Amino acid sequence: MSTTTAVHTSARGAGMTREEKFVIFASSTGTVFEWYDFYLYAVLAPFFASLFFPPGNDTAALLSAFATYAAGFLVRPFGALLFGRIGDLVGRKYTFLVTILVMGASTFAVGLLPTFASIGWLSPILLVSLRLLQGLALGGEYGGAATYVAEHARPNDRGFATSWIQTTATLGLFMALGVILLCRTTMDAKAFSEWGWRIPFLVSVVLLAFSVWIRLKLNETPIFQKMKEEGKGSKSPLTDSFLRYPNNQYVLLALLGATAGQGVVWYTGQFYALFFLTITLKVDYATAYILIGLSLVIGTPFFIFFGWLSDRIGRLKIILAGCLIAAVTYFPLFGALTKAANPDLAAFQEKQAISVGVDPATCNFHIFVGPWSKFSDCDRAKDFVTKLGVSFRTDTLPAGSAPVLSIGNDKVQGWDAKAWTAAFAKAGYPAKADPGKINWPLTLLILFIMVIYVTMVYGPIAAFLVEMFPTNIRYTSMSLPYHIGNGWFGGMLPLLATAIVAATGDIYAGLWYPIVVAVMTLVVGAVFLRDTKDVDITSGSGVEAMSGASS
Repeated sequence: MSTTTAVHTSARGAGMTREEKFVIFASSTGTVFEWYDFYLYAVLAPFFASLFFPPGNDTAALLSAFATYAAGFLVRPFGALLFGRIGDLVGRKYTFLVTILVMGASTFAVGLLPTFASIGWLSPILLVSLRLLQGLALGGEYGGAATYVAEHARPNDRGFATSWIQTTATLGLFMALGVILLCRTTMDAKAFSEWGWRIPFLVSVVLLAFSVWIRLKLNETPIFQKMKEEGKGSKSPLTDSFLRYPNNQYVLLALLGATAGQGVVWYTGQFYALFFLTITLKVDYATAYILIGLSLVIGTPFFIFFGWLSDRIGRLKIILAGCLIAAVTYFPLFGALTKAANPDLAAFQEKQAISVGVDPATCNFHIFVGPWSKFSDCDRAKDFVTKLGVSFRTDTLPAGSAPVLSIGNDKVQGWDAKAWTAAFAKAGYPAKADPGKINWPLTLLILFIMVIYVTMVYGPIAAFLVEMFPTNIRYTSMSLPYHIGNGWFGGMLPLLATAIVAATGDIYAGLWYPIVVAVMTLVVGAVFLRDTKDVDITSGSGVEAMSGASS
């Protein structure tokens, strides 16, 4: 029981003990690896959309890749239910040993997966299956790591201690970007396209071995051990978490009033910004990776800062402030990002009014490509303009009309890829961002600002969720709202934002999704939730405190 003494009797400001540091390091190392595994697919999704899905419509293939990416997020709450229950019944340590093994094996298998050209439709089916296994594993990982660290931390430093776990998602993304960039810059494009893309997945087996080894050295948390010794454990964590009042009410409020907004702010600042740079603004992948990587390096210490600050002023107000500022500033920030990263594209868009006239009856919208998918000239025409990263208006033409492209006063009748390409070239469309014209300081500043929003909403969230729920159902109760907020609201962002852009023809329209969700969280959190930083997690929970206050 020396751990209990060392952790819970140390005064604030006395500095971390060696054991506290090891707990954080061991928990964080494994979680970094899991996020690295999970984000490899996210970063490479635009690349292997053409490898695992049939050719014919690049936007539809990209949406399919994002839909598969989203599948891993959609299943995360089920992983939270499965592993959360095991974690509350058996223990925190052994549960997140299982999750890391499942994640590692699934990621390694992606590196061995045959492409669509080799095995046809079995390829995307296997890819989706592996993504589902990854999602299940991640659904159990975060809650275990956050709970494990929080239950070892000193009461007055819980936000600071758990904020180290919050850095792992960003560090995992940074590691994924680094490994992919190294592979792509040390081999030619043809080799990377044929087999080199598999290397980042295959090398993960080394990280898996290290993560498992270091986690085997951990002991169970003192709070969980004490609960088990006193016979106070829950026999039915799922029932106690989701079917009994008031805990079920606060699971829902934790989702709508905290994690949903946190999830969309997080994925907008890290993933959507990356996709916007590479897909919409046509910035080359190396430059985009470096810009995102630098913003992450500069911004990552702020996870710790806001975790520390939450120990002083409270968790909830920092989370809600991040949602508010993000919602108010996303449109101007992304507009400024366009002008900073690709000023030629911004100038072209301001100069040229673009419209695509179509017969709506001939248009189909494909969220996921399958054998059932059929592409009309309308689909190909809108796909063509969408891929260019320019906003356009869709005009309705009489039934039976062929698509018409209008750029300023010039028109092209009928769908013809060569003719439409020539029309855009004649109008001065910049096919790629000019590296020499990128305003690096301004672009980096904009990306850094968005990462700061991420650190505000994400730095304090683990401590906030841990403190909301009692020890005997903590793993289960906190994991579900976290993974619905991040897995469903956040994880669906690339797919839904891309789909909104494709449907509307407005490159900024996808931002409405994170803005609406962030505002919803701001309202629900401000009205129905209260702060939890002073809750004693060894004897109570935020649910009990808030219920007592409301009664």
